[in-house]
Amino acid sequence: MATIAKPQQDFSILPDLPADVFTAPLKKPAHVGDDWLEPEQTNYTAEDHAIWDDLFARQMQVLPGRAANAFMAGLEKLDLGRGGVPEFGQLSEELGALTGWSVVPVPMLIPDHVFFWHLANRRFPAGNFIRTRETFDYIQEPDVFHDVFGHAPMLTDPVFADYMQEYGRAGWKAMRYNHLKALGALYWYTVEFGLIEEAPGDIRAYGAGILSGPTEAVFSVEAQSPNRIMLNVDRVMRTDYVISDLQPTYFVIESFEDLYRQTVERDFDRLYRSLGASFTYANTAVIDVDNVIHQGTQEYLLRGGRGSGAKPV
Repeated sequence: MATIAKPQQDFSILPDLPADVFTAPLKKPAHVGDDWLEPEQTNYTAEDHAIWDDLFARQMQVLPGRAANAFMAGLEKLDLGRGGVPEFGQLSEELGALTGWSVVPVPMLIPDHVFFWHLANRRFPAGNFIRTRETFDYIQEPDVFHDVFGHAPMLTDPVFADYMQEYGRAGWKAMRYNHLKALGALYWYTVEFGLIEEAPGDIRAYGAGILSGPTEAVFSVEAQSPNRIMLNVDRVMRTDYVISDLQPTYFVIESFEDLYRQTVERDFDRLYRSLGASFTYANTAVIDVDNVIHQGTQEYLLRGGRGSGAKPV
């Protein structure tokens, strides 16, 4: 079993990553240190700021009534539509006053253990670049619009902000058991593609992967194709997911307090000892323990998904 020295409670020290912990290999740019932080935020061009404004305006056409109330409230608190890419220093001051979080610039996707360490210290790493007009509709690597527009508003919610910090702390345990993929599934189906039932029959999105793009913001809560299943942490961490297309399945929470209880109060040592090396369930599966809100037709997926030009219905 991989061993990592038990981290200090304040997580002030970034420990070395043992060789027997399996993580994605990433080449660190020469100009950043072990924390992978950029020396400063990018000096964005006028076109970069215009792209942010256009992306913001597009999302605001589809999110009211589909985005979680906490997200919409966070947008207002941070005033992310004030014009252009937000300045991280000002944004961090505003977030810090609300929940103690900050936003810090990174050049690209960063190693898991560094990402966990920043979350554990209530720092959210945000890509220090913005998509181009050519990649306006879809970009695989998260940019500043996805990271700031998609994630920062939820960090104004005190309970969700605490969940994110606990997720960072949980990352160290996942590494000790070499189950980063399972913990990644939990992040994927909550932080990136989570739904919440705000009232009976009123399903809305709180995940950044949904809220930073117009198609999935509608598809996730209204389409007939995907499954919508109440969150079960053990089930989710055994479930595969799709990176480059709309999700065949979404998991729904009752509240952010419920999300916090299901994760922070779960005995993950026992769970990790029971997990296999690979996922148990396909991303389309509906199993006997599921509390199903909507069993999808999977028509979008069966017609070939994004690559075939299938309509997201």
